Amino acid sequence: MNISIATQIAQTHLLAKKRQTLIAMLGVTFGIAMFITMISFMQGVNQFLEDSALDASPHIRMYNEVNTQRPSLIDELQPNGFNVVYHQKPKNEQARLKNGFVIADRIEKAPGVLGVSPQVATQAFYNNGPIQLSGTISGVNVDRENRLYKLTNRLKSGSLNALKTNPDGLIMGNVLARKLNVRTGDKVTVTTPIGSTRVLRVVGTFGFGVGTVDNTKSYANLPTVQEMLQRDPSYVTDIHIKMLDPLQAIPFGKRLRSAYRYYTEDWATANTAILAGEKIRNMLTYVVSITLLVVAGFGIYNIMNMTVINKIKDIAILKATGFDQRDIVAIFLIQAIFIGFSGGLLGLGIGFGLSYLLSITPFDAGDFLSLKTFPVIFAPKYYGLGLLFGVVTTILAGYFPSRKAAQVDPVSILRG
Repeated sequence: MNISIATQIAQTHLLAKKRQTLIAMLGVTFGIAMFITMISFMQGVNQFLEDSALDASPHIRMYNEVNTQRPSLIDELQPNGFNVVYHQKPKNEQARLKNGFVIADRIEKAPGVLGVSPQVATQAFYNNGPIQLSGTISGVNVDRENRLYKLTNRLKSGSLNALKTNPDGLIMGNVLARKLNVRTGDKVTVTTPIGSTRVLRVVGTFGFGVGTVDNTKSYANLPTVQEMLQRDPSYVTDIHIKMLDPLQAIPFGKRLRSAYRYYTEDWATANTAILAGEKIRNMLTYVVSITLLVVAGFGIYNIMNMTVINKIKDIAILKATGFDQRDIVAIFLIQAIFIGFSGGLLGLGIGFGLSYLLSITPFDAGDFLSLKTFPVIFAPKYYGLGLLFGVVTTILAGYFPSRKAAQVDPVSILRG
């Protein structure tokens, strides 16, 4: 088989039907361009949602789960008897972690741990004149919390230093502050579940871009919240942990639960809905994108099939002059490879251009802090995958007509 001669014949066929060749190339181009644009955008959305969830929540949260599910004294004494107890009163159990600061220091020394923040979290009512809203308040060590969540970059107003130097300071979620109609420097009355009330001054506002955080949460100094709950300085309800590798949080959380006998919740469990939505979006993106490429492949198949029909006498002459089946297959495969590769490269360029235009298009994200334009990921692997799938599709679309052409009987064709 002479590749040079097969290439020249393939080139002649392509140039003889320029319009058909262009249409076939544009089919591949459109399919790959849409594949690149869709997958870049959807992966960008998934990455943004995942980053938002990870930024606003700990990789591992350790806490003492308080519930009313405990056996009664009668059940323990006569487990097989007929005694029945209704409306058992819940046990007055505190949510504190015993030796919470010691546990936090030990965890912080473990390999792979980025930072640990022991804190006191409680429900609270915020009052500003006639406005009353419910939310949460977390007493934290400001430096430790800043290391975990990069609060400095989340601030909308005020400063962390103002919170550290003010025992009655409060940094509030920006949406919560707007609902309360307060700004930096205003005072807010905070009421805890035990009925204690304290007037705190708003020294800053923050925004994570997550409604469950920005709508309800505030930060105060750890001793301040301990005093509001009338607890001692060792009182801790939660330990937040950030890992260098978020994927290591799942096994590490299980080890912590086994070692300290406290409940641990990793980021994957806390954000199950987001991860499930990510899988669904990925599947939908790949299905739609591959469908576009397959449709383009069928279009190329039809064009190649018509080329075989139109060139049937030329094929018969080639076979009569000594070309075998492999030569005929090579001629049409070279045409398919040219169409697929040329259309694929053009599709990559157009796909990149569309993705870039989408990435610089302004997007009104409302209270989202970090989202100013549409999220797009420019990953080389998606471009390589698109080009590979486009070329493979066109090769398959060209192989079947070429195999049909190779089986032509030159004698019957030339006889008419």
